[in-house]
Amino acid sequence: MTAKSMTAVEIREPGPPQVLRAVERPVPAPAAGEVLIRVAAAGVNRPDILQRKGLYPPPPGITDIPGLEVAGEVVALGPGVAEPALGARVCALVAGGGYAQYVAAPAVQCLPVPASLSFEEAAALPETFFTVWLNVFQRARLQRGETLLVHGGSSGIGTTAILLGKAFDARVLVTAGSAQKCAACRELGADVAINYHEGDFVEATLRATDGHGADVILDMVGGDYLARNVAAAALEGRIAVIATQGGVKAELDLRALMSKRLTITASGLRPQSVENKGRIAASLKASVWPLFASKGLKPVIHARFPLADAALAHKLMESGAHIGKIVLLS
Repeated sequence: MTAKSMTAVEIREPGPPQVLRAVERPVPAPAAGEVLIRVAAAGVNRPDILQRKGLYPPPPGITDIPGLEVAGEVVALGPGVAEPALGARVCALVAGGGYAQYVAAPAVQCLPVPASLSFEEAAALPETFFTVWLNVFQRARLQRGETLLVHGGSSGIGTTAILLGKAFDARVLVTAGSAQKCAACRELGADVAINYHEGDFVEATLRATDGHGADVILDMVGGDYLARNVAAAALEGRIAVIATQGGVKAELDLRALMSKRLTITASGLRPQSVENKGRIAASLKASVWPLFASKGLKPVIHARFPLADAALAHKLMESGAHIGKIVLLS
C-alpha cells in the first residue's frame, strides 16, 4: 500500500541553495496516462538551479517541487495505463516533482532501467539522454564519421554527448575549463579536449579537423559563442543551441552563415508536450537503450547526496567543480 504522505524538497522562496528545505507533502495521485513512481534516486540539473532562483518557473499545472528526472519502482497506475506495469523498474523524465519520495510521471516518458545500471545511475539518464538525442541526433542529424563539437564537455549533458557521439562512431571534440576536466573527457572517449582558458576553441577545432570544422556543434553557452560556433563550423554544419549560460543575446554576421550554408537549431525540453517527449522516449528505447548492453554505456556520476541535502547538491553544481551528474537518493 502506498503511503499517504512523503518527504519532498520545496523552494521556500527564490534565493540561494539554503532556500531548499525538506517538508512533508501528500503523495500525488497518478492522473490518466500517468504512473506513480516510488523514487529511489533523482538527478540534479541546471534548470533546477534556475527554478530555485525564480528564473525558470514550472509550466502551468506542474508541481512547484523541483526535479526533472527520477528512477524507481512503479507502484500505481493511472487510468488507461497498461505499460509500464506495476513493479516495473523505470527511469522517467518529468516536468517537475523529482525531489520527492514519490512522483507522478507520464507513462510514455518512462523507460526501463537498463539491466546493467543501478537506480542511481538510471536517474542520471533521462534529462541528458533526451536532450542530447533530440538536439544532436534528431534535430542536428549527426552522422557516423562526422565531427561533433561539444561545449561543456565535463557537464552531465557534455559527458552524455561524448558517450553517445562515440557510440554512433562520430569524432568528438569538447571544450572544458581545466586540465582535469579535459583529461576526464578524454578518458570518456573524447578525441580532442580543448581547455577554453588556454586557447581559442575556434582555432583548436579548425586545427584538429585540418580546416574542415565541426559538422555538429552542441552549445549550452549562447551569447558570443554563437558567432564563434559559426566560425568553427564546417560547410553544411549544424549548430544546436540548448542553453544560454553565457548570455541570451548574440550578434551574427549573416554572410558567414550563408556562405557555409549552416543550420542553427534550438530547443528546450521542459515546455514540450507529453506527446513530443513520448516520441523522444520511444526513439531512445529503440535506438539507444540496446547500446547499454552492446557498448557498455554508463553515465558518469560525480556525487550522491541524501534528498534532504539537496542544498549541498546545488552548491556543488553551482561551483562548477563536478564532472558528470549529481544525484539525490531517496
